[in-house]
Amino acid sequence: MKRALIITCLIATSVSADIVTPTRTLRPGTLITAADLTVRDGVQAGMFEYVSDVVGQEARTALYAGRPIPFEAIGAPAVVSRNQIVPLFFNANGLSIATEGRALERGGVGDRVRVMNLSSRSTLFGFVQEDGSVKVTR
Repeated sequence: MKRALIITCLIATSVSADIVTPTRTLRPGTLITAADLTVRDGVQAGMFEYVSDVVGQEARTALYAGRPIPFEAIGAPAVVSRNQIVPLFFNANGLSIATEGRALERGGVGDRVRVMNLSSRSTLFGFVQEDGSVKVTR
């Protein structure tokens, strides 16, 4: 009787979670849709558990069919692509500067990207805004 009770308690306390995996191999830069995903049972830290968290994101690395998707493997869809001419904005202490730059890497909204100021040819860092511009910080 005690043995059956212990086994029942162990089964009741075991944690089961879902892990989101791709149904096919996804290349970097691919926009992820619900049809690209499936959910399987398992427990693994650092992996997505809900399909809704992954749909609409962009693969940053290759995602292989059947393997769990780690948090760092996906991100917001790119708004700025490499070599694209983008507006640059800098605001500090009442000083506002607006010019154009060339994006030196891809980036989604909120991503920190390197840009080259077309006037001075200096390399700067900034954050991608929703409208595709880059806000330069100190």
